[in-house]
Amino acid sequence: MKSHPYADPSLRGPALERERQHKMAASAHAYVRGSTKRFYAWLEGLDRAAIPEGPAVWICGDCHVGNLGPIASRDGALAIQIRDLDQTVIGNPAHDLVRLGLSLAMACRGSDLPGVITAHMIEHMMDGYESAFTPEADGEVMDESRAMPRPVKLVMRQATGRSWQHLADERIEGEAAKIPLGRRFWPLTDDERSAVDALFEERELRSLLTRLRRHGEEAPVRVLDAAYWRKGCSSLGLLRVAALVSTGTGRHERHCLLDMKEAATAAAPRAGAVAMPQNEAERVVTGAQHLSPFLGSRMGAATLLGRSVFMRELLPQDLKLEIEHLNQAEALEVAAFLAHVVGRGHARQMSPDDRRSWLAELHKNRSRTLDAPFWLWNSIVELVAAHEAAYLEHCRRYALQDAA
Repeated sequence: MKSHPYADPSLRGPALERERQHKMAASAHAYVRGSTKRFYAWLEGLDRAAIPEGPAVWICGDCHVGNLGPIASRDGALAIQIRDLDQTVIGNPAHDLVRLGLSLAMACRGSDLPGVITAHMIEHMMDGYESAFTPEADGEVMDESRAMPRPVKLVMRQATGRSWQHLADERIEGEAAKIPLGRRFWPLTDDERSAVDALFEERELRSLLTRLRRHGEEAPVRVLDAAYWRKGCSSLGLLRVAALVSTGTGRHERHCLLDMKEAATAAAPRAGAVAMPQNEAERVVTGAQHLSPFLGSRMGAATLLGRSVFMRELLPQDLKLEIEHLNQAEALEVAAFLAHVVGRGHARQMSPDDRRSWLAELHKNRSRTLDAPFWLWNSIVELVAAHEAAYLEHCRRYALQDAA
């Protein structure tokens, strides 16, 4: 059988870096999604008074449109929640607002909408965020009074109709239950595969899987197949493994697909004088449990090949919210809706007094011409300009490098 070109781990790095460059060059919005560190470098250069300090809560840390989408709970409920928590920390909720506002503004520009729509979109974003702090916003599933924008409704409808068979058709090949090697999945070395097998012998991890599959603690767990997963953008180059696992026996046997991902140090700044897990994977899992309970309930932390990794069970309903084009009405509706989702994640962690004080802070520094905080608007305008210039420079460098 012909050897796969990336069977050697030493060859993965350059290939993944080329892939990351390709993805970030696809559009200005894609560049924003893949340049989290640039965002926080900009933030670090600000005067501390430029952005207010909200109550210290778990924040997403990389709050852009693509990091929200349908998430299924272990019991089958479905909700739009934050779906990527690599950068989560206990920090300032204002950082999530700025990052989300930047992402939405870039989506508007990618849709060729006039600048005034961006201003109205930021106003709607604040309306949606603040509405999450009312008593009626408690719970995980949206109340029916909040209309779902068409682009969100379409992906939710798609998620609702998906089953394990859809996931298997996309990720698994043939009756032998193998992960297909190719563009997305690369072979593991013998040492890597042995480490994956050994990982699933650990009692804590086996207990997590049997709980997810509602088996008894002593139910057998077998790794059917595993592969290196070339996935993501800003995380490309980190250890990432897809594992197809069987739990139970006979008619009670169930298959599940696990995503195991190396947890790197977060670029997002942490609030001072707060206790957070020292282990990076435990940080990600804990943040998910606070911000996206449906996802957090299906995650665990472990060590693989000496690296801290977090893992989650993949469910067919978990989809990314891809927004390629928005009309004017959709831009406003999507901004309000997604900000409401982020707001719920923040608000559930705050005491009633903290909610009131944070809302009071958010209502400051507004004018008759813009019903949103000036610090938010000024930050987004500055970031859009900086990211568009950086995107063009990235494309120039990449094009020259690719042509060489």
